[in-house]
Amino acid sequence: MIVDARVLREDFVPGEVVHRHDEVNLLSEALEPLLYDGRPDPAFLFGPTGVGKTCIARYALAQLRDQAPAVRVAYVNCWQEYTRFRVLYSVLDAIDRAVDVHRSTPKDELFERLARADEGPIVAILDEVDQLEETGALYDLHRLPHVSPVLIANREEELFASFDDRVRSRLHAGTRVRFDRYGTDELAAILAERADQALEPGAVSDAQLRTIADAASGDARVGIGILRSAARRAEREGLASITDAALEAAIPDARTAIRRKTVEGLIEHQRVLYDVIAEEGEIEPGELYEEYERRVEEPKTNRTLRNYLTKMVHYDLIEAVGERRGRTYRLVDADDADDADGSH
Repeated sequence: MIVDARVLREDFVPGEVVHRHDEVNLLSEALEPLLYDGRPDPAFLFGPTGVGKTCIARYALAQLRDQAPAVRVAYVNCWQEYTRFRVLYSVLDAIDRAVDVHRSTPKDELFERLARADEGPIVAILDEVDQLEETGALYDLHRLPHVSPVLIANREEELFASFDDRVRSRLHAGTRVRFDRYGTDELAAILAERADQALEPGAVSDAQLRTIADAASGDARVGIGILRSAARRAEREGLASITDAALEAAIPDARTAIRRKTVEGLIEHQRVLYDVIAEEGEIEPGELYEEYERRVEEPKTNRTLRNYLTKMVHYDLIEAVGERRGRTYRLVDADDADDADGSH
C-alpha cells in the first residue's frame, strides 16, 4: 500500500506546496536580494506548531537555489542546538567547514572560521529559535555580511522578549511571515497530495482524509502522522485500502507517537520540569522551580525556565491553568489534545 514512505515523513519537502502560496511569495521576495549579490534583511516565520513554517522555509530556499546555486543553506534546529557554540558549529558543518573543530575549540574561533567562509552567501535557517539559551549566535550571524538568517518561532512577542537589547535592535527590521492554522479543507487537500505520492491509488478515500484533517485540528504534523499510522496499520493487516477501523485506531496512536517523540526531544532541563509536573499532577511555578533546582546541578534562570515551559505549552505537552498569580501547570492529557490544539 505504501509506495513511498518518505512522503509521509513530517520533514518531507514537497515539490509543490498547497495552500501556502502567499507565505512562499513573501519569503521569496524577502530573499530576492540574494539573486543580485545583495543581503536581505532577516526573515521571521511565526505561527503555531504544524502549520508548515519549516516546510515553507526549506521549499523557498530550494527554489532560490535553483536560480542561484552559489547560495549555501544551513538548517539548524535550535531545540537540539541551543548554545552559541552549537549554532556556529552547525552552520560550519552544513558548509563543510567544521573539520578539526572540537568541544574545546573557542567560540570566537568558530566565528572567525565562518567569517572567512565568505566565498558565497549563506542562508542560516534557525528553526525553534525561541529555544536558544543564549542569543550571542544571532548577533554573530548578523555581523557577517555574507550570512542571512531566517528565524522560525511560535510567537513574535515571546521571541523578542528573550533577546537582549543588542540583538533586538539589530533584528527588529525584517520581513515577518505569519502562518495561521490550516482549515479542515486546506489540511485535507495537503493530505490528499501526500496520499497521491505515498500510497497506491484508492488506498484512502476523500471522506477519510477529511476525518483525519478534522481530528488533526489544523496541525499538519498530526494529520500526516495519522495518515502514516493508518497506512502502516492497514498494510500490516494485509488490506488493500485503509479501513475506517484502522483509521479510528490510528488517531490516538499517531498522537501518542508524536507526543513521545516530542518528550524524547526535550533537553535535559525541560525534561526535569516535565517529569516534576508529571509526578505532581498539578503544580504552581514556585514549587516547580524549587523542585527543579533540587534535581539539577547547574539550574537555569527563572526566565529561561519560563521560556522552556512556554515552549512545552506550544507543543501541547503541558498546559498553564489560571492567571499569572494563581497559575499552575499540569500535563495535557492525550485525550484532551484536540482541545489543546485550538487553544493557543
